[in-house]
Amino acid sequence: MADGVLIVTGGSRGIGAATSRLAAASGYAVVINYASDAATAGSLVSEIVAAGGRAAAVQADIGVEADVVRLFEEADQLGPLRGLVNNAGIVDLAARVDAMSFDRLRRMFDVNALGPIVCSREAVRRMSTGSGGQGGAIVNVSSASAKLGSPGKYVDYAAAKAAVEGFTVGLALEVIGEGIRVNGVRPGIIDTDIHASGGDPDRVVRVAGQLPMKRVGLPEEVAQAILWLLSDASSYTTGAILDVSGGRAVAP
Repeated sequence: MADGVLIVTGGSRGIGAATSRLAAASGYAVVINYASDAATAGSLVSEIVAAGGRAAAVQADIGVEADVVRLFEEADQLGPLRGLVNNAGIVDLAARVDAMSFDRLRRMFDVNALGPIVCSREAVRRMSTGSGGQGGAIVNVSSASAKLGSPGKYVDYAAAKAAVEGFTVGLALEVIGEGIRVNGVRPGIIDTDIHASGGDPDRVVRVAGQLPMKRVGLPEEVAQAILWLLSDASSYTTGAILDVSGGRAVAP
């Protein structure tokens, strides 16, 4: 599988960047999707190429169907698609549901729930053995918030991620006979800049001591789980959600 193309949405930063690096080192030609920061994506491509890997950066807003279709068409130029990591995600400022606008809710679900579904649709069309594909694997990045709900903070984000988990199980069973495995990872609090984008840049420092392991997770630790689910080492695993949250059971 690592001889083919892997698309990593939101692949230029955080968990996505760690996954892109590890996948390239494992032999994938990695398509690093980014929404707006071309410089960061380009720098990661240069880093991977300098290390002997193969990578390309493609801009696309995962919340826009036409962008998703274009992303996959550009990836087609690199070779057969063998994997997809639905990692792109957004949060907004902490708020109660009764203070959330419809525009916020729409954007949250467009990127965090509908985006992974449309990306998976395009991947299945290419990888399904029923359509002449070679098979492959899809890994959806969820969040511990899908179980915890994130009350008073990001209930909309949590709900979108819960939708992704339900979709993961359903799609896995839908394509189980077509050479495609579909799994998910459920990270806890990971040291990435998504917290800053949600207006809480100091969150990882503030909550670390309250977590069961007394620390937050690293993007590389989630990336290792993702690469295992992509690999033949997990060949009998589909429809699973792998918890990578350091034992977190309640939201601090």
